[in-house]
Amino acid sequence: MITRRRFIQGTAASAAALGLYTWQVEPRWVEHVALPLPIRNLPAALVGRTLVHISDLHIGNRIDYRYQFDHFEQIKTAAPDYVVYTGDFVSYNDAEQLDQLREAAVHFPQGTRGTAAILGNHDYGHGWQQMDVAEAITTVLTDNNIPVLRNQVQVSDQLQFVGLNDFWSPEYDAEGTLGAADFALPTIVLCHNPDVVDKPVWYDYQGWILCGHTHGGQVKAPFLPPPMLPVSNRTYTRGRFDLADGRKLYINRGLGHVWQLRFNVRPEITWFTLENAAE
Repeated sequence: MITRRRFIQGTAASAAALGLYTWQVEPRWVEHVALPLPIRNLPAALVGRTLVHISDLHIGNRIDYRYQFDHFEQIKTAAPDYVVYTGDFVSYNDAEQLDQLREAAVHFPQGTRGTAAILGNHDYGHGWQQMDVAEAITTVLTDNNIPVLRNQVQVSDQLQFVGLNDFWSPEYDAEGTLGAADFALPTIVLCHNPDVVDKPVWYDYQGWILCGHTHGGQVKAPFLPPPMLPVSNRTYTRGRFDLADGRKLYINRGLGHVWQLRFNVRPEITWFTLENAAE
């Protein structure tokens, strides 16, 4: 027979175990997700090549970000063809985060054929408006051979990357940047905030948009939507979405987190294998 005292003790023990799991286990339990990435007009030479998608590192004082380093070294050992980063390199508070980013950036993997990065809202400092912070982060990354696309287009070994500045930043110009791209080339768009996919800025683009920003909600009870998502369109949680107009969206759950707390939403590194999409 279960007494009231034993029931209370068991409940308290279960709550403590769950709290420990969400704080110390799942936030560091990185999932390496393998998926195909079919791309229009992909040259035969790029079929079967690998692209690693990393997002939302959130280097700073809120988490012990050094757990990420082992995963970066694993990626380096695998030597993927392309590596892309979709923003929020830091959780910015003050200039200390620039030193922390310098420490971490020496571990950042690069693609053997190409590397591209964009900035997220946290990379623009307080209120997402500090251009000096964005410039400093860009400098740290480029000094470590991570090209940062700020409303820019880059072609890396026949694959075109379009890098959009963050939706909440002073530099947001998706329409102008997408207008400068050549969509006859095999193309991948890098965009931190998935809300941009609903804006009328896409011309006739038909292809993949790789995003981050949501962290998958970080905490998700079974059978329920995550309670906190930093997007207007709350269907954009994590994973793949067919936008039904030739565009496809992938939202990476993020490698780091704003606060060290995750439940049922493990941190993620995505490994894509390039395929030629059917026309």
